Amino acid sequence: MTFDISTINIPTNPGIYLMKDSDKKIIYIGKAKNLKNRVKSYFTKNQNYKTQKLVENISDVEFVLTDNESEAFLLESNMIKKYRPRFNIELKDQQRYTYLRISDEKYPRLLVARRTRDGKFLGKGKTFGPFTQGSSKLLTIGTLRKAFQIRICKTLPKKVCLEYHLGNCEGPCEFKDAQERYSKHVSALEDVLKGKNQTKIFTKKLEEEMHQAAKLQQFERAKDIRDTLVRLGSLQTKQKMEYVDKSDEEYFGVGTQEQSVTVMNFRMINGVIRDSDKFFFDLVGDNSFSNFLFQYYSTHKIPKFILVSEIPEKKELLESLLSEQAGFTVRISRPTKGKRREIITLILKNIQLIHSKGGEPGLAELKEILNLPEIPKIIECFDISNHGVDFAVGSMSQFVDGKPHKSGYRKFKIKTVSGRDDFAMIGEIIKRRYYRLLEEKSQLPDLIVIDGGKGQLNAAINSLESLGLKLPCISLAKENEEVYVPKNKNPIVISREMSSLKILQHARDETHRFGVAYNRTIRKNKIK
Repeated sequence: MTFDISTINIPTNPGIYLMKDSDKKIIYIGKAKNLKNRVKSYFTKNQNYKTQKLVENISDVEFVLTDNESEAFLLESNMIKKYRPRFNIELKDQQRYTYLRISDEKYPRLLVARRTRDGKFLGKGKTFGPFTQGSSKLLTIGTLRKAFQIRICKTLPKKVCLEYHLGNCEGPCEFKDAQERYSKHVSALEDVLKGKNQTKIFTKKLEEEMHQAAKLQQFERAKDIRDTLVRLGSLQTKQKMEYVDKSDEEYFGVGTQEQSVTVMNFRMINGVIRDSDKFFFDLVGDNSFSNFLFQYYSTHKIPKFILVSEIPEKKELLESLLSEQAGFTVRISRPTKGKRREIITLILKNIQLIHSKGGEPGLAELKEILNLPEIPKIIECFDISNHGVDFAVGSMSQFVDGKPHKSGYRKFKIKTVSGRDDFAMIGEIIKRRYYRLLEEKSQLPDLIVIDGGKGQLNAAINSLESLGLKLPCISLAKENEEVYVPKNKNPIVISREMSSLKILQHARDETHRFGVAYNRTIRKNKIK
């Protein structure tokens, strides 16, 4: 039953809207200059199929007002990273987002904030971020602790430790004056984590305190402040180094096929293509090339020039936000001639190839060879690592678009099987994995690969059938690299030169490596 939009009061202000399902889980976040006009537009009849599917799942809508459209842009981006709604654009390198946490303790510590799979933060305290991989705040978490004299001990000792003698902590565990100053250190750290300008303000304040301490002949205090300033100087130097090579360019091509968008990019350094990536997202709600670019540059170095095959909507606003974030002027343009246009044309040719082949050539081969209903964009591979009766574990690797997606890897302790029954163990971990995905209503893979022969494959098929699932499932036998498929007595032999077999081998080898590493860890802990 479609949600009755007339039952809620929608403001006309700029801001963001959070659409929720019947379980109150956020499934889509969007922004708007006028919330009322935008949200009502979802409930008209002329929406594409994927937006209709979103609307069918809406049970409630929540609003957060902002002063202007720029603030809505920023808030939307941060909220998407926090809640990861399933209908929004989510880049595959989501793990790059990092948050820092100041713990809720008598004498707080600075930690990397951990999150559950549904985006909730673990532990009490104040959370700051997101920061990116390569962000100065993440790289210098040790420097921040030292600069602000933040303790690192998990349990407060009765006497000062080595950190005190190294000058990294004032020893609130033992000294009363250190206890009195500790809250000021934490407050100053919070100010710096809130923004770059606060670092400059705090530095200036410290310099004044240092000169004042020197005048009052408090030389020990002046020396401590000077050491803190040196550490802060190191921090600021690393911040400046984030945006070297400002003349570098990045190119983006965009292609649309059946309500899905493919984006491919080339990163150019000194006129040479140094890197390339492919991204895919569905045309749902406000998902657009403009939103993609803003999300992308929250985790990548921003270049001075962004060259595109089509101009993103709200180009001027996007340029302004990226320029503010980068600290220099960023220009987005669509080249019409010369070398730059040739590069864009090359990217578009690559996108056409992806659309015609259905993705990586090896994945298209797998679809054909295995007679799959669709291109296997998500492949999950399982293995058992069995070292004796007491040391058996399961492992799973996940490949997305033919490449390892390491945040999707999973490991399993065997719970219901004793002895060395590999078939039963495969059955257990398959059942556990897909029972959980069904419970969470998470996306299922396009292909399941089992490391083993016909026996392991049959065990996996039985577990899938017990859950009412009919997912494509095969096994890969290592000895002759034979592929077994259900209901076929004889295996399929794929030529060793074909990229389809190389994808399967890579997935199998990754699963094996991951499982052996986990098994080794368990054995070491048992011995200890």
